[in-house]
Amino acid sequence: MTFLELLKPQAVKVVAAASSKKRLMHDIADLAESAYALSAPSVVEALMERESLGPTGVGHGVALPHARLHGLDEVKGVFILLEKPVEFESVDRQPVDVVLSLFAPADAGVEHLKALALVSRTLRDAALCNKLRANPDAATLHAILTEDRSSQAA
Repeated sequence: MTFLELLKPQAVKVVAAASSKKRLMHDIADLAESAYALSAPSVVEALMERESLGPTGVGHGVALPHARLHGLDEVKGVFILLEKPVEFESVDRQPVDVVLSLFAPADAGVEHLKALALVSRTLRDAALCNKLRANPDAATLHAILTEDRSSQAA
């Protein structure tokens, strides 16, 4: 699985600011609806339900909200770069500005976990996150996220 398989160019957006974590969830849902024709209300509900189990802010300004949805046939992702970070109840208590949200079929097993692992591993790279933060253009962000990292040193 690669970012190219997870993330359409239309699923990448720069948002000036989100007034709250809940507002950010609505921004994610709106982007998922426009990019993948997912139901925005269903996406918000699924994301908030997952967040109630524990926050998905993984630290260093990165959040990975994710949910399982009925009607999907494969894992899909949306990426939002916030120009102004928002409080997200992250593990390190830092606000987030790099957000990659994943949506998996309700019955997905290993594929959902593989996608989550890929995203988590990739966004733990501080240099990559800094590169994302320095390029507030959706097309550039998509190119950075989907470039082939297999030839890069570990």
